[in-house]
Amino acid sequence: MIGIAVPAHDEEASLPACLAALLAAACHPALEGEPVVVCIVLDACADGSEAVVRQHQAAFRAAGVVLAYLPVDERRVGAARAVGAEWLLARGARWLAFTDADTRVAPGWLAAQLALDADAACGTVAVDDWSPHRQQAAALREHFATVYHDRDGHHHIHGANLGVSAEAYRKAGGFSAVTCHEDVLLVKALEAAGARLAWTAQPRVFTSARTDARARGGFGDTLLTMLGGTAPCGSSAA
Repeated sequence: MIGIAVPAHDEEASLPACLAALLAAACHPALEGEPVVVCIVLDACADGSEAVVRQHQAAFRAAGVVLAYLPVDERRVGAARAVGAEWLLARGARWLAFTDADTRVAPGWLAAQLALDADAACGTVAVDDWSPHRQQAAALREHFATVYHDRDGHHHIHGANLGVSAEAYRKAGGFSAVTCHEDVLLVKALEAAGARLAWTAQPRVFTSARTDARARGGFGDTLLTMLGGTAPCGSSAA
């Protein structure tokens, strides 16, 4: 079984597109019918995120894909990812894939991760709508294209595009329950444990250029800081 964990904090607006993309990826023919379970970890949500997930469950069920949700009150993306991963592992997941609620994965996302034959797949992110930054959108798009390496062999780390085998995840100790950079810490632990990492641009995702950054040092925060000419300390986005 393949497990997908998605942390969400008040993501009512972005979840419909995220879920539609995940369903397409879970039904990709290259998976040859292997069961896929999607777990949305609703972290301290005060909006209609849970209702959005419930509204999509019937469509997932009809396609043979399980869509579950876990309400938690962690208020830390690392802890939320860890909860989702453990829930999926307890149900027999052999591979864990991670993305974010403001991100749309490509139909071949899961298939591309698995085809790499690695212990973990560290993917890149793309932005197809810079308009939230209004008059600064063009400058930010140009700067991002200059400093970001969207190609195989990159060394970016994104929780929005990450996959790891259950065995390697357990060996590395899993996600740390931190506010941000849980993805960076996991990849460092995987490297220390001798995991075979693929630094790849093949599993594609499109993420948000949001201006309401949710985590200090996360991708959205990095974009905002780029406008000032510097990136946050420890940022994995650039």
